[in-house]
Amino acid sequence: MLIETERLRIRELCAGDAPAFAQMAADGSLTDIGFGKDCGGWMEKWVTQAQTLTKRDNPAADYLAYAVMLKDTQTVIGSVGCSYYEDLQKTGITYFIGEAYRNRGYAAEAAVAYAGFFLAHYSLSGLIATVREENKASWRVVEKAGFLLTEKRLYRDLNDEKPVFYRFYERTAGNGAARPKALFRAEGL
Repeated sequence: MLIETERLRIRELCAGDAPAFAQMAADGSLTDIGFGKDCGGWMEKWVTQAQTLTKRDNPAADYLAYAVMLKDTQTVIGSVGCSYYEDLQKTGITYFIGEAYRNRGYAAEAAVAYAGFFLAHYSLSGLIATVREENKASWRVVEKAGFLLTEKRLYRDLNDEKPVFYRFYERTAGNGAARPKALFRAEGL
């Protein structure tokens, strides 16, 4: 799978991505998503597992992760994909951008492109987003990607010690943003 936008290329993970992800997490900014400062020791295993799940290509059961890279430099700056929420029985968008590349619109650009790809290529009814109440930057990302707020409530995500307030969003083919200017190329399908 390859998605291209004006500035980004979204592609399947490769073994060489592990050091870039570990470096992004080294500053502690990705702890909330499970990538602590010490994740370098297991990041290669995570990438290998993510590659296996991507080959299965089942967003209604698995975690699918893709690398987000800058088109002009080929630098890996983050990840986008989806994860199945067993407790909610829905598939949700996942994304992160390394601290050095935030506040430039890359997360929204990747989320718009991936959500468009997801809705065009899978027969699921939609894609959700769960965002902590205090994470205003992430609200903006999913809202720019065409997700609509459906509720606010206490929720305990995988990496939460206790329930905290979350905002729940949903994007379907009918309520999303206009189709992004992105090239979708599915390789090997």
